[in-house]
Amino acid sequence: MASPERLPPPALPAVAGGSADFTEAWLANRRLSANSRAAYRRDVHQYLQWCARRDLDPLHASFLHVNAYARDLEATVDARTGKVLAPASVARKLSALSSWYAFLVRLEALPANPVGGADRPRVDRDVSATVGLAAAEVDAMLAAAERLGGPTGARDRAILVLLADLGLRVGEVVALDVEDLGAERGHQTVRFTGKGGKPRRRALTPGVVRALHDYLPLRGDAPGPLFATATGGRVDRHAVFRLVRRLARAAGVPEWERLSPHSLRHAFATAARDEGVPLEDVQDAMGHADPRTTRRYDRDRHNLDRDPAYTLAAARARRSRG
Repeated sequence: MASPERLPPPALPAVAGGSADFTEAWLANRRLSANSRAAYRRDVHQYLQWCARRDLDPLHASFLHVNAYARDLEATVDARTGKVLAPASVARKLSALSSWYAFLVRLEALPANPVGGADRPRVDRDVSATVGLAAAEVDAMLAAAERLGGPTGARDRAILVLLADLGLRVGEVVALDVEDLGAERGHQTVRFTGKGGKPRRRALTPGVVRALHDYLPLRGDAPGPLFATATGGRVDRHAVFRLVRRLARAAGVPEWERLSPHSLRHAFATAARDEGVPLEDVQDAMGHADPRTTRRYDRDRHNLDRDPAYTLAAARARRSRG
């Protein structure tokens, strides 16, 4: 029996400069949200620029080159914060690079992944660099949002309530279209694409419903972005960052200049656990694949008031009285 004819390998895109750039093929092969795709693209492009400045073909890089790149990243000052990149940021960039190289290995474009032997920064997975918010601080920010006026006040208030009440990622909020709003089994709902490209849906709280009820008549009936600018474009994540900090400052939050929309996501997890919501329900609401991620978001997880010993002792006391 004749052996089947082997198909030629797929044509691989070439980049200007003569080396190989498989970034778009790599991104197309992964299930990613638009924001994750853009971040990974930036991370790999930054590395390719680093290689180009050194006349280094990335397909001939060794783990020594990746180590040198990592040390340069650790000395890089973030223009937004004025501080060197955090270890978690460096680790994320190297993780993207490792995935890129792993894709090239599978395509047999190179024999091994040079990131595999590199010295990556140690990141404490039990600690997050995101500045958190107490429940009272979130309440104060929502009160500040209620005082917003002008043509964009209702829109900005709806954005903040969505972030606070549902704990959505900023990328999920700005990507919403008006058609994503709906109803299901008596619940007002929103559908969106979560991390990893997974379709998700959440129930809307009464606060979100009220905020949208105030905003939607002002927005008009046109299809497209749920949160639109005056020119009809989509409100971007940078505008939401500025909104969160502006409202935090108005609410008297001490570290307002260090907050981000993600701070509200952390606050959502902490408040939910404080109110006794089971970990698995918080995990599902936030779209986390690993419960350890949810626990890291819970800023109050080490609070001794939650020590289960108290619960067991109270149960024992009830039994002894019975």
